[in-house]
Amino acid sequence: MIRIAIFVSGSGTNCENIIRYFQGSKEVEIALVLSNKADAYALVRAEKFGIPTLVMPKSEFVQEEKLMTTLKAHDIHFIVLAGFLLMIPPFLVEGYHRRMINLHPALLPKFGGKGMYGHHVHEAVKAAGETETGMTVHWVSNICDGGEIIAQFRTPLLPEDTPDDIAHKEHLLEQEHFPKVVEDVLKSIEWGELTSDKSC
Repeated sequence: MIRIAIFVSGSGTNCENIIRYFQGSKEVEIALVLSNKADAYALVRAEKFGIPTLVMPKSEFVQEEKLMTTLKAHDIHFIVLAGFLLMIPPFLVEGYHRRMINLHPALLPKFGGKGMYGHHVHEAVKAAGETETGMTVHWVSNICDGGEIIAQFRTPLLPEDTPDDIAHKEHLLEQEHFPKVVEDVLKSIEWGELTSDKSC
């Protein structure tokens, strides 16, 4: 059984979508939903499905022993960042090399990097006069939004589309594609003995 942790900071629509997608799976279990914010609604969504939740503020998240011990205690094999707004510390990037992915609400490498999250992304897309937008799933690296791209999905934009319209169109892509991309990535990994013992 592959045990996944989902890291979240906000509402958690993608988090819930992933939980629903893997309900009843014999190969994949959502084992933990972790947030840096105690008021993240994603935690409420997870609890409705009986998923263990944890709040870990930035001051604790950046402590290697604290975070890695927590992930090992929950026997986490893979991490999905779904609207998680903290930078990932290098020790976690190394510890979960090619076992941690992020969803970005634009077509990277455009509109990525520091400050490019949430509505800021869609406002930037609008300001640039883009004729399309989309979502990108990529491996997490030490460069913000700079990891190798795994998958991208696109949707056309109209000149009259507002940032809210752009956000809505992009979010529809997330809801349609993100869980399947997670599944495909998990199937592509050579797990070996990792998921049959208690090592992290």
